[in-house]
Amino acid sequence: MGYWLKCLKNVGIALFILSLACTVAMTIYLQLPMFGQLPAGVRLDSIRKLPNYRNGKFHNLHETQTIISNPLAAAFLFFASRSRFASRMFGEEFATKPSYPLPTVRTDLKNLDLREDVLIWFGHSSYFIQLQKQRILVDPLFSRVSSPLWFFPKAFAGTDVYGSEDMPEIDYLIITHDHWDHLDYKSVLALKNKIKKIICPIGVGQHFEYWGFSPKQIIEMHWHEKISHDKNLTIHCLPARHFSGRGIFRNKSLWGSFLIVAGNFKVYVGGDSGYDTHYTEIGKKFGPLDLVILNSGQYDKNWKYNHMNVDEVIRASNDMQAKMLLPVHICKISLAYHAWNEPLIGLSNRAKKTKFALLTPMIGEKIHLRFPHKTKCWWQKI
Repeated sequence: MGYWLKCLKNVGIALFILSLACTVAMTIYLQLPMFGQLPAGVRLDSIRKLPNYRNGKFHNLHETQTIISNPLAAAFLFFASRSRFASRMFGEEFATKPSYPLPTVRTDLKNLDLREDVLIWFGHSSYFIQLQKQRILVDPLFSRVSSPLWFFPKAFAGTDVYGSEDMPEIDYLIITHDHWDHLDYKSVLALKNKIKKIICPIGVGQHFEYWGFSPKQIIEMHWHEKISHDKNLTIHCLPARHFSGRGIFRNKSLWGSFLIVAGNFKVYVGGDSGYDTHYTEIGKKFGPLDLVILNSGQYDKNWKYNHMNVDEVIRASNDMQAKMLLPVHICKISLAYHAWNEPLIGLSNRAKKTKFALLTPMIGEKIHLRFPHKTKCWWQKI
């Protein structure tokens, strides 16, 4: 009996040491610069006064359930649900990534005519907009991996044809929230000398200051605030239904969407959002909108309130009285358990019965915003 008690004691000691070592290693790892920094000082004082900041966190317009609130538990569930064993057990095995490299187009962004109003999409939620002679870059993700892990999730083959070095000087960098696939540490650092101004939801600016950007460059906004470049360009910060966080703490910074009003042309930058009443309110106040850009992939039952499925994207577009829809959050990385091309197939089928035009450009394909051409169903050949 004494022998087994001694063995159990030794096992307990070993597990305690291992647990302590893991905790220390994780603590050190979370201090790496890529994780950014939580709001502090004067910034935190101003955040505490905001109406949707309560009990140390930002909140959505309406109560938003998260199936798994702990980020580490959510990561475990994500990996478990993506396993081959799980897919076979539930009979839902399908291609979460394409079998061949995605087709792309090379557009020389540095030599675009500034008089052109154009959009170029880089996959996932990254795109370049040129309006009223202003160059705007949204949520650049040029790294091959969009997480603090070095191996997952990897970008699809063929989607890494653009990098920070291909970007021209940027008048406005818009960051919709601080998740890894929207605020990519390597990409923004590589762009540092090209960025004039950064527009982001309040709290996100702390990351940029920590990474060495000048506070004078950073414009932090709360929902329903706006800034004007001149009489021909105004950018509004608007609500979204989502969450934030780069480490173990969530909702310490705000998330949002943006409306770019350039003369008589309106572009809605949706960021990440679940479906909610804010789309109807935006439509009533600002509609009709010339182009809405909405997260249309990476939907999953575990975060159904934070992303939209195909039917919800159609509904949100109609709510905002959209003339054109560009689906994003697709075709670069797989974060949810559905076929990589499922959103494109679903939207293209449903768009035949809608009043708005569906834009499905290839990565790098130039879209003339005032007179867009009819895009092709390029995914059908893959």
